[in-house]
Amino acid sequence: MAEFMKKVEQLRWDDHRYYHQCRINQTLHLISALSFLAAYAMLFVDPAQAGLIGWLVGMVTRQSGHIFFEPRGYDRINGATYEHKEAIKAGYNMRRKGILITVWLALPLLLYISPSLFGLIQPSSDWHHYVHDVGLMWLALGVGGLLFRTFQLFFLRGPAWGLAWATKIITDPFNNVVEYWKSPFMLLLGQRYDPLADEGHGVRA
Repeated sequence: MAEFMKKVEQLRWDDHRYYHQCRINQTLHLISALSFLAAYAMLFVDPAQAGLIGWLVGMVTRQSGHIFFEPRGYDRINGATYEHKEAIKAGYNMRRKGILITVWLALPLLLYISPSLFGLIQPSSDWHHYVHDVGLMWLALGVGGLLFRTFQLFFLRGPAWGLAWATKIITDPFNNVVEYWKSPFMLLLGQRYDPLADEGHGVRA
């Protein structure tokens, strides 16, 4: 278990130092994390609402931070090019995220064209039920995306790394709140980028 948690912490640290240097991005991740925690709670009440919250608030704020605010050039702090970071990223890099986002945007259109999903579900009778079905589809997409990449990592890095990545993703909302709650205040103080001081992790290549 100790070795497994080391893998989870390694993935968290690499994700933080490589992809969360901007305080604006960190602040958006804090908002995203809080919305995902709300979505987790909604899973037990209304799964469709959980899917809508997770994608419309959680994923939009999270990915906006990466797309619009995170540096894309040479990373002098870690001594790595952006291309190198994208190539070694365990989870969804920007290319894989692009595919996932395309599917996310296409699903409501697909459901509009075929309300029964080609006979797979009961067609929605009104706008409310249409939105409900979209929420369930987005929830299924999130779960499917998690499982798909986890199984990919089983073969690329081994089962332990696949499970470690899945654990990291599921617990990211909790970890992001702990990690980034100070980010809005640091941003207000004028600190645009995190100095990325060693917080006991050690700067690992």
